[in-house]
Amino acid sequence: MLDAMTQGRTKKEAFTMASDLVETLVGRSGFEARVYPGPRGEFELSGSPTRLLIALVLRRQREASGLSLADVARRLGAKSRNTYARYEQGVSAPTLEKLNELLRVVTSGRDVVLRLSSAA
Repeated sequence: MLDAMTQGRTKKEAFTMASDLVETLVGRSGFEARVYPGPRGEFELSGSPTRLLIALVLRRQREASGLSLADVARRLGAKSRNTYARYEQGVSAPTLEKLNELLRVVTSGRDVVLRLSSAA
């Protein structure tokens, strides 16, 4: 979803680098990314505050799709790009339903799977 990779030589190095990469991409003081290794080599990523991780995903997906803020606002039927921009800036946190709608718009038809976890 973030279209990024690391050059870690081990899984542990790769996971540490992934966490550092996300923190750097978010670029906000106080943001912390965590990587949770899975049983088959996959991993899950979380960030705190969550709204900043969501903002990063929305921005990276929009950019990967070649869309401007105005394009996204038009696709959402909004009169102003400011409402969407607030999500992408991490000022506002969308509900799960709204996030699903936003991802459908910025991913240009690519499938995105969201999974909720109770892990803190």
